[in-house]
Amino acid sequence: MTTSRHDTAANEVAGTPGDYFTRMYADHADPWQLADRWYEQRKYALTLAALPKPAYRSAFEPGCSVGVLSGLLAGRCRALLSCDREERALDQARARLAHLPHVRVERRLLPDDWPQGTFDLVVLSELLYYFTVGDTADLLDRTVQSLEPGGTLALVHWRHPVAHHARSAEAVHQQVRGHPALVRIAAHREPDFLLDVLTRPHQPGTPAERLSVAATEGLT
Repeated sequence: MTTSRHDTAANEVAGTPGDYFTRMYADHADPWQLADRWYEQRKYALTLAALPKPAYRSAFEPGCSVGVLSGLLAGRCRALLSCDREERALDQARARLAHLPHVRVERRLLPDDWPQGTFDLVVLSELLYYFTVGDTADLLDRTVQSLEPGGTLALVHWRHPVAHHARSAEAVHQQVRGHPALVRIAAHREPDFLLDVLTRPHQPGTPAERLSVAATEGLT
């Protein structure tokens, strides 16, 4: 991705260079086979099942690739903005989502090109391990600033080592969990990926047990 002014540590591992993604899409229209693999279908189903609300007003999905997860999220959102840096990926996403008028697909370079406005759902799926610690902090601050009180942040990342990843899933999720404005309300861990769901409480410091789905429906 892009190098940020926040990335000042001389010994910090560099983020994944942008031409890596250009090469990936030049060699294959869907380089991670997001539309075909059962692994992806199952992971997406678990991601959607973990979201604590049945519907959202406005969602943001950066790093949407070819738009497979976008199409599933669209069924839970009245408005969805999906973005990626690669035009070849975006061409496929636009074609896949063309029948959904409430979905916008845009080219954006993060972290600096974060959109204006607020969202009650942000989905960071298979994204943050491409960024440095500094750029992740920048992205996380932008996420929190744009996330409405009571909003949901879904975080999903592949756990196995990849040479072109700047960081591990564990490191990324640990950094996000440590943000003082967020509370983790759900977690799923298996050998292949990590899934965390966090919320920005209306009242800072609210414990997770008061933010659960059962608690919000008055069952506890």
